[in-house]
Amino acid sequence: MSLLKKLAGETALYGLSSILGRLLTFVFLTPFLTQIFNDDRAQMGIQTDVYAWAAFLMIVFTYRMETAFFRFGSKKEDRARAYKTATSMVVGTTSLFVLVLIAFSGPISEQLGYPEHSNYIIWFAFILGFDALVAIPFAMLRLEGKALKFALVKLTNLFVHLGFVFTFLYILPNYYPQYFDPTMGIGYVFIANLLASGVTFLLLLPTYWYKTAKEAAEKPVVFDKVLLRKMLLYSMPLVLAGFAGIINEVLDRILLKAYLIGDSKEVLGQLGVYGACYKIAIFMNLFTQAFNYAAEPFFFRNADKAYSKPLYANIAFLFTLIGTIGFLGIMLFMDIVQFFVASNYREGLIIVPILLLANLCLGLYYNLAIWFKLSDQTKYGGFIAVIGATITIIGNIVLIPFMIQLGYPGYLGSAWATLLCYAVMVLIAYFLGQKHYPIPYPMVRMFSYIATVVVIYLVYAWGIQPYLMPNTLLSYLVSSLLVLGYLVVIFIVDGKRIKVMLKQVPSK
Repeated sequence: MSLLKKLAGETALYGLSSILGRLLTFVFLTPFLTQIFNDDRAQMGIQTDVYAWAAFLMIVFTYRMETAFFRFGSKKEDRARAYKTATSMVVGTTSLFVLVLIAFSGPISEQLGYPEHSNYIIWFAFILGFDALVAIPFAMLRLEGKALKFALVKLTNLFVHLGFVFTFLYILPNYYPQYFDPTMGIGYVFIANLLASGVTFLLLLPTYWYKTAKEAAEKPVVFDKVLLRKMLLYSMPLVLAGFAGIINEVLDRILLKAYLIGDSKEVLGQLGVYGACYKIAIFMNLFTQAFNYAAEPFFFRNADKAYSKPLYANIAFLFTLIGTIGFLGIMLFMDIVQFFVASNYREGLIIVPILLLANLCLGLYYNLAIWFKLSDQTKYGGFIAVIGATITIIGNIVLIPFMIQLGYPGYLGSAWATLLCYAVMVLIAYFLGQKHYPIPYPMVRMFSYIATVVVIYLVYAWGIQPYLMPNTLLSYLVSSLLVLGYLVVIFIVDGKRIKVMLKQVPSK
């Protein structure tokens, strides 16, 4: 089996949890919640807002120790020591962070605009705590190639979460109304998340006693202060990059609250529309996430091989092809996809093609940015991410009011800022990488395919779709033919190249 096929297999397993999880969230949870809160879009806005802040705090809780663990635990003989050091540090700091959030839950909830819901902050303190405590165990599963176990634990988390959401918001109000509190609203979703995170922690708790058979026989595995210093020095620039990355990912939700026009309920309603339609772009994001789960430890395991750089270039090329097929498939079948959000939220579908391209660029960035992790030059990761964050901040501040002035929804400006940010990060990562760690990426070919699918979509949206009745056999046939035509183009232009890629480099 070739290494590319091995990576594809691991990506498929990670995708089992990531793709199925996001798919069920999109197919079940988003339609369910948007229907439940169809007349109270502010509840969805609160959910979008709280999870945006939680994403920031997750960087604080883990401070990228999972990536440092990949770096210093990649060799089998060093793994147990690196694991013990990383987990011990995260347990200590997580306990402190949870206590701080609980102590200041009142002032925090007041600043966020929900002074009557300090309980949200307390619940999220524990959610973040549980999620931080399983970050290194999940990293261990990825490093050891235990993709199936990783997927099973993630899927358990998913089904526990979905099960409790359905129980709290459907079964209780319809069959046991005496136990249902209608004032709780979106809080029931947060409680379901807390229960799911707690179950995941219990499932992975036994991994805290990990050690190799040799180490168990010879000596106890101890916390290593010298190694911790090295790990922290390695991870600190990545923390900066992580903060900047989260700014790129979720700051738009926070800035939208500041720049959208209307009273608090109207603003939260628009934020709810943005958050709901943003989830459609999840189809691209889930592929990117599944790939990243498999690729990061894969890149580290093969970094010292002679064939590594051509291999990385081939991976980026194949990633681009799959991503462009996904973009085209989603946008040409939007007549079907739109039904995954309630009718009161569909006004926001205008952001979907922009965010799909943004997530494709983010996946390319994951490919092209691996060089600074492999070469221990993580400072460049911080540098690139800070530039991206700056673009995100300025882009939102400028484009949200600009779009409102033009008569468009303000959140359209946030979507364009996201795409601009990730596109610039891809270009910077590529040119810096070619200088410090050159990899022969076929950039012209990759961007040609991206441009091709954008042109196909625009021709369809502006020149074909207006003459078709939506949700008819003819519209589905035209969309299918366009997707098939693109696949034929790939086969004609690069079919032989792809076959060679998939066969080269034995995994042994």
